[in-house]
Amino acid sequence: MPLRCLVALVGGLVLAAAFEPVGFAWLMPPAIAALVLSVRGLGPRRAWLPTLLFGITFTYAVMVWMRSVGTDAWIAMCALEASFFVPLGIGLAWASRLRAWPVWTALWWVGIEVWRSGFPFSGMPFGRLAFATADTPWGDALPWIGVTGVSLLVALTGTSLAWVVLHLRDARRASLAVVAGLAVVTVAPVLVPFQVDETGTTTVAAVQGDVPGTGLDVVAHHREVTANHVRLTEELADAVAAGQEPQPDFVLWPENSTAVDPFLDDGVHAGIIAASDAIDVPIVVGGVSGDPLDETRVLNQGIVYTPGVGGGDRYTKLHPVPYGEYIPFRGSLIPSTYGKLTMVPRDMVRGTSYEPIRVGDVMVADAICFDVAYDDGISGQVARGAQLVTVQTSNAMFSRTGQLAQQFEISRLRALETGRWVVVAAVNGISGVVRPDGEVVASVPARGQEVLVETVGLSTSITPAVRLGVWPGRAALAFLVLHTALVVITYRRRRRGDRTVDTGTEPTIERSGTS
Repeated sequence: MPLRCLVALVGGLVLAAAFEPVGFAWLMPPAIAALVLSVRGLGPRRAWLPTLLFGITFTYAVMVWMRSVGTDAWIAMCALEASFFVPLGIGLAWASRLRAWPVWTALWWVGIEVWRSGFPFSGMPFGRLAFATADTPWGDALPWIGVTGVSLLVALTGTSLAWVVLHLRDARRASLAVVAGLAVVTVAPVLVPFQVDETGTTTVAAVQGDVPGTGLDVVAHHREVTANHVRLTEELADAVAAGQEPQPDFVLWPENSTAVDPFLDDGVHAGIIAASDAIDVPIVVGGVSGDPLDETRVLNQGIVYTPGVGGGDRYTKLHPVPYGEYIPFRGSLIPSTYGKLTMVPRDMVRGTSYEPIRVGDVMVADAICFDVAYDDGISGQVARGAQLVTVQTSNAMFSRTGQLAQQFEISRLRALETGRWVVVAAVNGISGVVRPDGEVVASVPARGQEVLVETVGLSTSITPAVRLGVWPGRAALAFLVLHTALVVITYRRRRRGDRTVDTGTEPTIERSGTS
């Protein structure tokens, strides 16, 4: 058992190294294989320990950036995330006894991954296997099978590697067949890429204004942040007038480009209007607005400002961050006066609409910060007619960590999944423009202050992954429930049979009528 635990501990660290900022994606299969081998042969009552140790090293390493919020927050959140590896261990013990166990163990990994990505309080999706597949053949499968499907493909590669290790001497031909089959499935999307048909183009300007000082505190410098974005937009207008830059069709500002309600603050409102009038095209502003139904709540929104009109279409963030943007069960679980929770005086309300916003003549699928890591928002808007994807993000407190690179990689993968160009505007990095094949055509690093002006393609093509939507994840969760129910029912029947044998009795059969 000590050796199993050691293998699991190392395996978790190896898997974390597959993600940015290290980014060695090919470490994922051996890491998953190490987890499976550490559990193989153990019963459910013991299998949870190696997987828990694997989960501890993996989650604490891959999300070490959470320490920027506070060491206590990092410890608490990762402890919760690691706890999901306990039922994973039990499930792997059950699944490893079945025929074709590499398939069932891979399904258990993906089912737990989907579960922790949505629960509790909307979950924590960072660390999904698919989020480390940029620039790999697995990533090319995203438009076909989506994030959940690609995670399953990566997990299956790892569990099959474990099978090959166990059976290489006894069944070399079978092992080669497994490897060849996986290679064909993995490489197939590269050989048959999804064709994206462009219906037109538009020119977008993404503004990264940066945060003064250390760059970590938007709220403390929110007026300077807004002023930076106003100034850069007006400078762009001057460059356009001088023929140095092309005229954009719209401008994208990041999340928290205004950290106050732009409709209630006269100075901020005037700055936005001045910038919009100067560039003479719509600006999508990232702003915090008051909830008209409840003054104790706020909305995190992308607001379309049109010259001569003012505020128009809005996108409201679908997945506010618990304990960062709202406090679940305020006052009853953790006191709202504890630590940095005092910085969340009002709860942010989640959006409910999956309709794309109209920016000029373009239908846009917007996402705000962590929204990009969830499967429902962007694909839901693309399925409803969005021609382009934008991501507005702040991430200011994470500007010295690997979180920036992790999130930007997810934006690249969403481009592949949806078959859309993706334009990212971050308040202090990483901003960028991504092609539908995941290639980054332009970017601004952390703490840079720059405007990216790029002509991007528009499309109405719907990828199979977008058509599938969230259903692959639901299917993975259904598998967990059904397999667990089957094991419980089988166990109870076996217990009844054992009790019948122990008492030396036979079940009686009631007969009625004559034969």
